[in-house]
Amino acid sequence: MELDFLVPVEDKVLAHCELLPQQALGKHLRIHTQRDGLPDLKGVDIAIIGVNESRNAFEKKPEKLDISGIRIQLYKLLMGNWNSTLADIGDIEEGATVEDTYFVVKNTLAALIKEGIVPVIIGATQDITYPAYRAFDGIKDLVNLVAVDSRFDFGMDDELISSHSYMSKIITEKPNNLYNFSNIGYQSYFNAQEEMDLMERLFFDAYRLGDLGADISLAEPVLRNAHMVSMDARAVRASEIGLLDNFSPNGFTGREICAISRYAGFSDKVMVFGIYEMENAMQSSQLVAQIIWYFIEGYNFRITESPLEEAENFTKYNVPCDTEQLVFYKSNLTDRWWVEVPSILSSHTKTNAVALLPCTKTDYLQACDQNIPERWLKAYKKGFN
Repeated sequence: MELDFLVPVEDKVLAHCELLPQQALGKHLRIHTQRDGLPDLKGVDIAIIGVNESRNAFEKKPEKLDISGIRIQLYKLLMGNWNSTLADIGDIEEGATVEDTYFVVKNTLAALIKEGIVPVIIGATQDITYPAYRAFDGIKDLVNLVAVDSRFDFGMDDELISSHSYMSKIITEKPNNLYNFSNIGYQSYFNAQEEMDLMERLFFDAYRLGDLGADISLAEPVLRNAHMVSMDARAVRASEIGLLDNFSPNGFTGREICAISRYAGFSDKVMVFGIYEMENAMQSSQLVAQIIWYFIEGYNFRITESPLEEAENFTKYNVPCDTEQLVFYKSNLTDRWWVEVPSILSSHTKTNAVALLPCTKTDYLQACDQNIPERWLKAYKKGFN
């Protein structure tokens, strides 16, 4: 596995770990150390990896991110009732150029994905989402990306890639493997109308902070369909993360962002999870550690279920609407919902294939009131498959 460029976890983190109780998470990690080198990754489910690259930050960082401080807070958290095997494989430091760092990130993550290991990235800036997305090249043709962010991060056409414009590069650069992009938690006053129009034109999904604040479970179906999740810590309100500069008074609460992280872990499709844009403060490090803890918690309760393959475990609902007959499925095990979307591709292959789109009970109730859910319409127009 190509992991030559990884820097070991710092000795001060290991020294702190020695003092922890046996139930602490740090005691159950396979850790990349200076003395022993990289751990055996055979059988590892989740690998924590730091990326300390910040040269393309939109707002220049006053200091280097203290990933060791986040590790110390993470290691001291107590284990849940988990069966997964965890590793901390160290950090990717700045290369000679930003492109060198991107290259190492892409190859390192690709190696992990190929082994079925889910990387959890602690990144200084969110432009690292770009090489993380490119890690799927040659592995997965169609990628669903979910960003937990107050901004869409499209930037301006002539702007170089940055933590505010990496999405423009993702949607325009070939090979274009992006199938769907969803934003969770956008705040209208941070996004130009042109960006909102672009989201509509491309049939991408966007969920306002206010709607999610009223019902955080709206995020679950979005994350259930994601292959990679990019979380901007600036989506969290300033008072919750203990930082004022570059953070907004409005945003997710600590509880909400941890719930979103747990939903991401619970999704059996999520192959890469990253959290970015945090800054050095004790409260910030603690919250990031708890976000990662909740992702691991969700991962340990992953259930792979398919209404089309295990019909006996689902309740099927046929809902006639004016123009369509919608077919919903509810899992008897998890109470999760799906809706059938006829595949536009099936008309070319002359098959009767349908795709299953994760949805909510609210979507079903809307359909019962003769209102076709917006997520269904977007998926149908896009040719969901």
